Amino acid sequence: MSGREPTTASVRRVARKALSVSRDLADPSSPTRRRLHLGCNTPYWELGDNDLVRMAYTMLLRREPDDHGRTELTSLLAHHAIGPFDVVDRIRASDEFHATAPLGPANLGHSLHASRRQFILGLPPARRIVDLGGSHTNHQWGAFVAMGYPYDFDELVVVDLPSGERHPVYRSSEYEDVSTPRGPVRYRFQSMTDLSFADTGTVDLVYSGQSIEHVTPADANAVLGEVRRVLRPGGYLALDTPNSAVCRLQQEDFIDPDHEFEYSLSELTAKVSEAGFEVCDTRGLNYAGHSVARGIFDQAEVAANTGVFFDAAKCYLLALLCRAPR
Repeated sequence: MSGREPTTASVRRVARKALSVSRDLADPSSPTRRRLHLGCNTPYWELGDNDLVRMAYTMLLRREPDDHGRTELTSLLAHHAIGPFDVVDRIRASDEFHATAPLGPANLGHSLHASRRQFILGLPPARRIVDLGGSHTNHQWGAFVAMGYPYDFDELVVVDLPSGERHPVYRSSEYEDVSTPRGPVRYRFQSMTDLSFADTGTVDLVYSGQSIEHVTPADANAVLGEVRRVLRPGGYLALDTPNSAVCRLQQEDFIDPDHEFEYSLSELTAKVSEAGFEVCDTRGLNYAGHSVARGIFDQAEVAANTGVFFDAAKCYLLALLCRAPR
């Protein structure tokens, strides 16, 4: 402190500044108020245009907006050509978002789930569907519909064990039958070795998503026998399951305590072929090529490589599309 008394002029300057700030804070559109609210409870869509674009860039692309991107998007926002969530959608649809902003290693499970959604999107249209093990832990529609199957159907039957007989990780409500935007979903809480509810040759598509590894190889044979019986000639079996060749790099034991058997690509293709199916397409989910080459599991690599890949043997999950004899 200097010990000097403030002058009248300086007091007036401070008073004018305080009055100006007070007015800014009272005006919802003022930059000062918006800046102060950035770290508080202001909804994204109420941010100013520059702050809105900056938040979208930093959250989705993990960088500050470049001059071109900022100028283009703020101009479109100012002219009401797009809205706040259009900014997010444009970034999500960009090459950069998909190529340079991968999921991190802590989100391996979420990355695998996203890849399984892409696999489901590529499955053929079907009117009658059976989903083996397809309960969803928090969605009454079941996993197949909730994960985005894109076609309308006449009936989808979800077959799953009663909740009390499942591993605690997989327990969910025993949902009632429900109508969904794609068609009606019915539930059968029983073993997937028993598909007696379906007549022979009446089903177009059976989906087994992360389920065949939960039964013994002998029970898997029984499941595949029932699947072949209920499928119409030329009907499809689609299944995704962990690839033991990559999972064993991650750990020597099963990657899930509820698993009974994890298959390699050759073991899985041999098993479905022996059951009488033609393997139409072999794909892998979440590429792990560098991990396989080095013999060391790299979780960051696998989590980053979300998607459906040609080289199935080097992917974390196997994804097969098979066809019943015509």
